Amino acid sequence: MTTLIFSTLQIKGKTFRNRVVMPPMVVNRGIHTPEGWEWYARHARGGVALVIVEAADSICFGTEYTVENLRPLVEGIQREGALAAIQIFPGWRGQKVQPAQLSLDEIRKLVDSYRLAAEICMEAGFDGLEPHGAHGFLLNQFFSPEQNLRSDTYGGSIEGRMRLALEILETIQPIAAQAGTLLLYRHTPVRAGYAIPESLALARELIQRGLDILDISPASQHAPGDRAAPFMQLGVPVIAVNELDRLERAEEVLREKRADLVAVGRGLIADPDWPLKVQQGRLADIVACTYCDDCFACLDRDEPVVCSQWR
Repeated sequence: MTTLIFSTLQIKGKTFRNRVVMPPMVVNRGIHTPEGWEWYARHARGGVALVIVEAADSICFGTEYTVENLRPLVEGIQREGALAAIQIFPGWRGQKVQPAQLSLDEIRKLVDSYRLAAEICMEAGFDGLEPHGAHGFLLNQFFSPEQNLRSDTYGGSIEGRMRLALEILETIQPIAAQAGTLLLYRHTPVRAGYAIPESLALARELIQRGLDILDISPASQHAPGDRAAPFMQLGVPVIAVNELDRLERAEEVLREKRADLVAVGRGLIADPDWPLKVQQGRLADIVACTYCDDCFACLDRDEPVVCSQWR
């Protein structure tokens, strides 16, 4: 029943031991601290193929995030048999910046912050880099015609609205290529003012500039992985997400070829051993996510994420 989930996958010399991904989830433990290092190593130990470390602010690399305090994070994940990627957030999560507010100089500085972040992450040993272009954050706002009100080369047409994302990828691609590191991009395929056709156009341009994996989030409620499925035609692996800790949903995604990889989010907060328990047929032992959203409430309070199912 679970042979698809536990089949291996090769992407540019990197071996994924199965099809399960831990997606980037902010948990307020500090990715550059012993508590954060242990959190991610523990989840790698649970059997996932790829750990995508939570959004790290691009402007904090070189000060808050260094090679020295990220290397233990990477080594802990890799020691447990998983690949280690990191999501890089555009700017600083506490800032509420609209595309029209940024000067050209500020845009250049943002792109440069991705360059430094990539250099530090490569030296720390990450297997993958993922610019965060989803969920209404800054890169996603640039892509949305309803949120991007610029009239210069970074706005207006779809070519202008995708320019920032493409410049970031063009900047980090040579750095990643030299280190043999995978490039991912997280994108929300349907949002204010755009839909799947426009998102496919962006994805094609990203792939032309060296993208290796498309991370599509979220799905709709109609069918698991439905919004990831159109991107399978583009020739690079695709990650789907949304309640895929429900085994039948994850299997459906892979069986129907809607995605190559399935991301399990809150289910892995509830039970880091979800992959191992599924593989061993210990379904009754899984500590199941109840979708109560207590974990999100922790974020609202700026507290470390915990789960109501922990005992």
